[in-house]
Amino acid sequence: MAERARPVTSAARYGFTDRAARETLDAVGWWTRHGPEPEALELLSALARTPDPDLALLTLDRIRNADEVAWPEIDRRLRSDRRLRGRLLSVLGCSTVLGDLLVSEPERWRRLAGASLTPVRDYDAQLLDAVSDGESLLTGPAAVQALRSAYRGLLLEIAAADLACVVEPDLGRARLDDITRALTALAEAALRAGLAVAEHEVGHAADGTLAVIAMGKCGARELNYVSDVDVVFVGAGDIPVATRLAASLMRIVGQACFEVDAGLRPEGKSGALVRSLDSHETYYKRWARTWEFQALLKARPVAGDVELGVDYAELVAPMVWAAAEREDFVADVRRMRRRVERHVPAELVERELKLGRGGLRDVEFAVQLLQLVHGRADTTLRSPSTVDALEALGAGGYVGRADAAELRESYEFLRTVEHRLQLRGLRRTHLFPKLDDAEELRWLARASGVRPSRGRPEIEVLTAEFRRHARRVRRLHEKLFYRPLLEAVSKVPTAALRLTTQQAASRLAALGYLAPDGALRHIDALTSGVSRRAAIQETLLPVLLDLLADTPDPDGGLLSYRRVSEALADTPWYLRVLRDEAAVVERLAFLLGTSKLVPDLLVRAPEVLQRLGDADALTGRAPEEVARSLRAAAGRQPGMDATVVAARSLRRHELLRVACADLLGLLDVSTVCVALSSVWTAVLQAALVAAVRKRAEETGGERARIVVIGMGRLGGEELGYGSDADVLFVCEPVDGVEDSEAVRFATAVAESVRSALGAPSQDPALSVDADLRPEGRNGPLVRTLESYRAYYTRWGEVWERQALLRARVVAGDAELGERFIEMVNPLRYPDGGLDSAKVREIRRIKARVEKERIPRGADPTTHTKLGRGGLADVEWTAQLMQLRYASELRGLRTTSTPAALRTLVDAGLAERDDVDALIRSWELATRARNVTMLVKGKPSDQLPASGRELAAVARVFGHAADDDPGEFLDTYRRVTRRAHAVVQRLFYES
Repeated sequence: MAERARPVTSAARYGFTDRAARETLDAVGWWTRHGPEPEALELLSALARTPDPDLALLTLDRIRNADEVAWPEIDRRLRSDRRLRGRLLSVLGCSTVLGDLLVSEPERWRRLAGASLTPVRDYDAQLLDAVSDGESLLTGPAAVQALRSAYRGLLLEIAAADLACVVEPDLGRARLDDITRALTALAEAALRAGLAVAEHEVGHAADGTLAVIAMGKCGARELNYVSDVDVVFVGAGDIPVATRLAASLMRIVGQACFEVDAGLRPEGKSGALVRSLDSHETYYKRWARTWEFQALLKARPVAGDVELGVDYAELVAPMVWAAAEREDFVADVRRMRRRVERHVPAELVERELKLGRGGLRDVEFAVQLLQLVHGRADTTLRSPSTVDALEALGAGGYVGRADAAELRESYEFLRTVEHRLQLRGLRRTHLFPKLDDAEELRWLARASGVRPSRGRPEIEVLTAEFRRHARRVRRLHEKLFYRPLLEAVSKVPTAALRLTTQQAASRLAALGYLAPDGALRHIDALTSGVSRRAAIQETLLPVLLDLLADTPDPDGGLLSYRRVSEALADTPWYLRVLRDEAAVVERLAFLLGTSKLVPDLLVRAPEVLQRLGDADALTGRAPEEVARSLRAAAGRQPGMDATVVAARSLRRHELLRVACADLLGLLDVSTVCVALSSVWTAVLQAALVAAVRKRAEETGGERARIVVIGMGRLGGEELGYGSDADVLFVCEPVDGVEDSEAVRFATAVAESVRSALGAPSQDPALSVDADLRPEGRNGPLVRTLESYRAYYTRWGEVWERQALLRARVVAGDAELGERFIEMVNPLRYPDGGLDSAKVREIRRIKARVEKERIPRGADPTTHTKLGRGGLADVEWTAQLMQLRYASELRGLRTTSTPAALRTLVDAGLAERDDVDALIRSWELATRARNVTMLVKGKPSDQLPASGRELAAVARVFGHAADDDPGEFLDTYRRVTRRAHAVVQRLFYES
């Protein structure tokens, strides 16, 4: 009989931590002595999703006590109405002040119960009705109290619409701009209602006398929940009366709703509260500073005399859009941003959402600078809204679409977090919680809709997201702040470029170029002259400079771009492809700014460039197809030298294709290894055929059958970009030929292959290594099959049996190769496994190798080959298991390390988690070794410890440009440390 499910008896299952929660749930009727009341389960689950379930429950209980008559209806509606449940519970679990409002005036819950909330267009009417007693307007404290109550009721609705999806995700997430526009409309309605009360108190209408101009976030229609509302007052006629109206408005609205701040007026707080149009015009033309025009970008009339407000807007608009022509305009804007940033205390700068590095002001200043520079001619940029302006900048090409999208995403994330913090106590704050304040962080994460992800709790997810967005904002802020000049630098004629070198260099430095003077010389070289090529480069370079600035090595990338461009100057399609295919430009910039090997290959295999825009073209060719093409093309060549040249060229092409796909994340590590092994094998096959043909022509016919046995990584199809080809050469005399003559023939062939492939070249070396042969370097390069048999039978050591585990036929006579494999199988898969003495010997050899071969000064935690948990650790463990158990377990008879490891699980020789840890570490170390070679341009088993090379490796592994590259090393060490612990158990203890 199936076991009956146990009832939930603990309130903690629903997120309640307060000890009194159970009693409160009993009191409201949602819990019985047996557990949750069945009909309240959905309601309890909704409570569990609130930012603070204890606070939400406590406030509901207070509402019940405040209005016991209405409670049965509230209870019934909460159980059945998902919309009300989402709105009410989210507010109660998020805001203490709005919760208190609902307790003090319980009937307000009905505002959240309708199918729709109060339309924005009705805000004015509701607030005006609130300050009216039917026949006339209220004044004094009564007006303030009435306005406050009506204002907070509408604020409650906005918050409920904003937060409802936190509790009931099916209701859909409210758009940030809809919320900020609603908050702005509410503020405008409050200003107009406050002005109406002020008119009644002063005894004079605002028409013909006073206009209220919204500035800042109100002018931009981007208000927060708790924010000062910046205004400028414009008067006409009787200025003293206009001043009394303005002062009364500020007092009434300030006491009822929010502070009205007129500090942005001419001369600031020391200037007249109200000025005429003429006075404003005189001030702005004669004395205004740059930041004041920046502020006026958001000026918008919202209350009072409509005609007067429009006249003011029309007066200042031309001044705003001419401000960029002022001397030192850009420098002034930059100084203003730095001054704002300096005011943030050092201990708060990393937590300050608004003014800190990577905060909201970084976005706003960057966007405003671009608006003021480009908006002079492009009227589509003349929006007071930061988000709308950013979208227009992206659409107009002034900002890359990806940058605009990322900046908007980060801006909206930061604004959302700011809103949640302000809703908590309806107080003005922009400070992210301390990182050790787990309770506050958990509440903020839940209020912001952040949930646990990939095993990380919501606190870690929120903190990581906050840091990521802050870093991104700062990076893009630095880039966009200098983009106008950067575009000019790349397009101006050479003579003019030299005139502004110092200024241009400082901007390039801000974008991440460590040698801006050198960068300018590259730009000069690429754009000089009046050729069509120079003209296209002038069009391309703004995009490329921007893309390269996002790579780990912008300077190296630009130098590589110049090298490639000069090398391919006569290639007719080169610049056309870059001009017409954006994906090619983006990927090329990343590759050039990340890898030192790719540019070297690209100048000699440019045809791969045309594939960069098509992921399928980079990844679609199967290794077998590539090998066939290489063998066929090389086989058509007339002699040994021509064959090797053709094979090298095709290998270069394939190496570059695989490297590009690898760096771009389009191929997994096993596919990369198989592709590299396959092309190496094809080169060996082509070279062997040509060498046999050449030697046969010299001697009057073939004297031996020859087979090449792949060993090591070649045998396991696990080659990297810098791997040698470990091989054994095996021969057998043809009929009528003595063994000695066959060996001489085969030796000449083998030496010819090694010499031809190992000749110096600009490509990565093709080293054919035969040191794993019997007697090593002291032994003959080639032996007959019987000689191998005799040697292994009489003198073969346990390490040689271990090396044979990866033996695989890669070239030459297949039938001879098959007999060699049959001969070595009993050696590498010994009947009965290994005795304890041989196991100890293998362990001793491994320990000696680790001690003697790891370079002096190498970091064992990041050495991919001999380090802890690295390739040697994992491979020796797999090979020891093969030597011990492969005679019985045919699944272990494989040259592949991962395949052998996976067999251990099925055979019960290792736990799945342990094997997964080993395979993950092996794959990570293999790819890290490959990527390090691509980044450095030369083989290396040691991961970079710091600097741009480490940043490049981390970037290829998926870390964002603004992430700390040390996080990659932390991940590498964590994965390999886990694998090393498994190796200690399986290799040394089992």
